Amino acid sequence: MRVLGVGCHPDDLEIACGGTMRKYVEQGAEVYLCHVANGNLGHVVIEPGPLAEMRTREAENAGAVVGAKKVFNLNVGDMRVDSHDQDVVDALADVIRFVRPDVIITHNDEDYMQDHTETSRLATNASFCSGLAHRPRKYEPSDSFVPVFFMDTLAGVNFQPTHYVDISAQIDKKIEALRCHESQLKWMFEHDGIDFADMVKTCSKYRGYQCGVPFAEGFRPYNVYPRYSTKHLLP
Repeated sequence: MRVLGVGCHPDDLEIACGGTMRKYVEQGAEVYLCHVANGNLGHVVIEPGPLAEMRTREAENAGAVVGAKKVFNLNVGDMRVDSHDQDVVDALADVIRFVRPDVIITHNDEDYMQDHTETSRLATNASFCSGLAHRPRKYEPSDSFVPVFFMDTLAGVNFQPTHYVDISAQIDKKIEALRCHESQLKWMFEHDGIDFADMVKTCSKYRGYQCGVPFAEGFRPYNVYPRYSTKHLLP
């Protein structure tokens, strides 16, 4: 099985589905991670150029903890993610053609900021585009529509999961991967007074309470034709 996570900023996948991605790996799946934005505006002191480079390294380190085979970075500047940018659509479509995933996990289509919702639309648009033979491409077109699951929002606000993944055995790896994003955890603690690793772990515990396990992550499917599948796609 092949799994592609499409997140906006370099820490978003670890926050919302890091445990699930690790569980996929432990069950023998090939996991690939793709970050659309480079996170260059995520600090008040570090300048955008150096910060983007730093966050790329942090994402690679986090991907290694998760066990991802490859971490892609589309290198779009923060607040510039646009689901109608055809160059970015084609770039993500080629990632999908390269990975040939059985399932894509991405942001919910309603979230607290523009970049996240645009990434959600970008993922669904690019997955459709990946099957079009006459778009600019590096790899052979996909031959089927890929099922998509939306991952939880930050703190679970306005998100009601229909599916849960028990990550009790993976919670420590999830937090270890999240801690690789040192620039963000340090900044959020100093700037906002938030212990972000604790917050993310608490949210996973809350989802666990909802489904009767110690820790969980929540998802809902992108329910449009023809994205349905008879396969069990979540671990």
